[in-house]
Amino acid sequence: MEYQNTIYKEFRLTGPGLHTGRTVTVTVKPAPDNFGIAFRRTDRNNIVTQYALADKVGETSRGTTLGSGHHSIATIEHLMSALHGMKVDNALVELDGGEIPIIDGSARPWLLQLARVGIRQQGVERKVFNITEPLHFEFSKTGSIYDVEPCDHFAVECEIDFKDSVIGHQTAVMNDLSEYAASIAPCRTFVFLHEIEPLLHLNLIKGGSLDNALVFVNKELTGKQLKRLAKTFNKDVRNFKVHDGVLNTTDPYFPNEPARHKLLDFVGDVRLFGSMINGKFKIYKPGHKANNAFARFLMEYKRNQEK
Repeated sequence: MEYQNTIYKEFRLTGPGLHTGRTVTVTVKPAPDNFGIAFRRTDRNNIVTQYALADKVGETSRGTTLGSGHHSIATIEHLMSALHGMKVDNALVELDGGEIPIIDGSARPWLLQLARVGIRQQGVERKVFNITEPLHFEFSKTGSIYDVEPCDHFAVECEIDFKDSVIGHQTAVMNDLSEYAASIAPCRTFVFLHEIEPLLHLNLIKGGSLDNALVFVNKELTGKQLKRLAKTFNKDVRNFKVHDGVLNTTDPYFPNEPARHKLLDFVGDVRLFGSMINGKFKIYKPGHKANNAFARFLMEYKRNQEK
């Protein structure tokens, strides 16, 4: 029998949101048995507790946003991934703004804090949904494919395919959550330069930097372009570089870091199913919108199984 977990004591992390650039303080608190994972904004007069469930997600275009409108909470996926990776069943997340800080673009800062305060076992049996038959799901809008087979634990194989780009075809595998901390949590978000140039001109992604994302470049850059980008990212142009297609002053942690980060996002997004899941997942071209659709598919499947 597995028992539910929470954390021993609360912790805080402060930083800017990726898209808004606004500094937000997040406080993660212990929660009682059977509470689940929930978020609430303390900067609102009418505080609403929003549970981290796939059918409560309101937006998935540039991350996973819980709720909508006045009480929405954006970019929850990396924190959710760390909570899933550390097998935390119950936690309350409070924040004084509308977006979870991007920190370094990975789940590692959250994981380190969870490890620092410690995971506390509770006295109630963990809710685990066991996949008992092969399942197949396709999300035609993005060409994403999800297959899951019965397994006595949670495992993921992730395949991405960025044709005609410096990323190309990559695969990442996590055989068990015990591998999460070392091989998945540190992997940073990534983007193509041609995708962010229009956003930079529109003064969006205000919290983005070369310290919290890998920026891939599909074209040769002139000296003038490098100078402009160095100024945009507040870097010394003498140290600014494009190395193996990456616009950055640091190298990727792994040759397949993009695939590993997509796996990281999936670990967070699928946790919005509402509980831990035992199954072997094989996912192709995942993304937040497809991940959310797949998590909703699993929720509906579970409801039908319980009828």
